[in-house]
Amino acid sequence: MSFWSSIWDVIWWFLTFFVFIAYLMALFSIIADLFRDRKLNGWLKALWLLFLVFLPFITALVYLIARGRGMAERAERQSQQAREQADAYIRTVATATPTPTDEIARAKELLDSGAITQAEFDSLKQAALGKAAAS
Repeated sequence: MSFWSSIWDVIWWFLTFFVFIAYLMALFSIIADLFRDRKLNGWLKALWLLFLVFLPFITALVYLIARGRGMAERAERQSQQAREQADAYIRTVATATPTPTDEIARAKELLDSGAITQAEFDSLKQAALGKAAAS
């Protein structure tokens, strides 16, 4: 076996592996898009999946050509919704940190209800004021 034939074999295997991985990524993207699309009914989804099983390369190419634009729009919409949900969660968590005024008001409610004593209220008040002075 010569050096050049072994190099070309390695290059061929890398190319084959790359094409296979690219095909799998396209296939999983197509399947995810099929289930993400709410406008497509169940029978058409089943038909697309059936063709993906029996004529995989041709069906994948046809799907990407015919529905590629909608596929990108649905992916963008899902990404935007995820970003909005993450932003909303961050806003709720960021505002959930109690201020010293909130802590003192909560401690006063506990004192008024009789759940804590005046000494405990004073220590909670001092701790809240200490946090305010430290920050």
